[in-house]
Amino acid sequence: MGTWIQNIALGWLVYRLTGSATWLGIIGFAGQIPALFLTPIAGVYADRLNRRKVLIVAQIVPMILALSMASLILTENVEIWHIVLIASMNGIVIAVDNPFRHAFLLEMISDKELIQNSIALNSTLFNSARFIGPMVGGLLISLVGEGFCFLINGFSFLAVVIALLRMKVTSINMDRKHGSVIGDLSEGTKYAFNFKPIRYLLLLVIATGFFGLPFQVFLPVFAKDILGGDAQLLGFLTGSLGAGALTGAIYLASRKTIKFLPILIIWTSALFAIGLLFMSLSTTVTISLILLYFVGFGMIVQFASTNTLIQTLVDEDKRGRIMALYGLSFLGITPLGSLLLGSIAGSIGVQITLLASSIVCLGATFIYSRRLKHVVDAIRVH
Repeated sequence: MGTWIQNIALGWLVYRLTGSATWLGIIGFAGQIPALFLTPIAGVYADRLNRRKVLIVAQIVPMILALSMASLILTENVEIWHIVLIASMNGIVIAVDNPFRHAFLLEMISDKELIQNSIALNSTLFNSARFIGPMVGGLLISLVGEGFCFLINGFSFLAVVIALLRMKVTSINMDRKHGSVIGDLSEGTKYAFNFKPIRYLLLLVIATGFFGLPFQVFLPVFAKDILGGDAQLLGFLTGSLGAGALTGAIYLASRKTIKFLPILIIWTSALFAIGLLFMSLSTTVTISLILLYFVGFGMIVQFASTNTLIQTLVDEDKRGRIMALYGLSFLGITPLGSLLLGSIAGSIGVQITLLASSIVCLGATFIYSRRLKHVVDAIRVH
């Protein structure tokens, strides 16, 4: 919840200080671009190091950053360059955290049969926070300002650190021999490219990550300029997105088999794109809330299903590197999309920009549907 409270405050703070959709894109770019360069390397080390210990450090650093940002805002010293700097530093931590966290999953549950339900459970908890957090954040912004949102997030990291410290797991990387970082990185990349099911799954989420996911940085524009609302409306919009994602996660948790996932990815990626298309045209609050619900549902089911399939199909000795590529498909690619779409939106408007990007996402879904057989066959063999 702390993360989503901070996210809503960050977007509102940037737009309040600058009044610019382009700056929203720049901040999104600054916070995620480190992943483009660092996530693949972090994936190599996720196959080498004690994942739990690295994750503890990866929680302490953003806690310090959030508290520093809270101090700047509460003392009224915050400037846009502070936000860019702290967003960049936070992006570095996320780039390291993501492959370690995904690869750590199997160490926690120690049974591949539980992967689908574990990912769905994680998504349920994550999206419960996505649903509640933004609404709480929007209310807090209205009552006490953005600074307290960052303060709450800073202290929320303590819960994660304590949980990681209390876990008793056996690291599975200690007895393996490894080559050079570049050699291991090249090996993982070749594996992902040559194994067609993983290649097609990754290409679809890359397309969605580049053209689709940047829509989230423009929600403050929709809330304020298009729908005529305030920070609380932004909280409701983001909360509606989270409610759809939460429903999707619960739906996945109820499934007993992974055999249906390849075709489910087609339907939900299409739902995401179509929902985004109509969202770009909406000027009514109620309709926008409903559309964002379906966008959230399609988004989380597509990505969680892809995560499940990759985690199931990947060789254990390459898990960290392949999960890094999965994380890169949205963490590293999305900031490039945010920067591009932000610059385009400054010229032709946010609505037309998102309309065009949703059409591209539909095209990517169609291409994946033509390669579906490779994914289905791999599941049967597995």
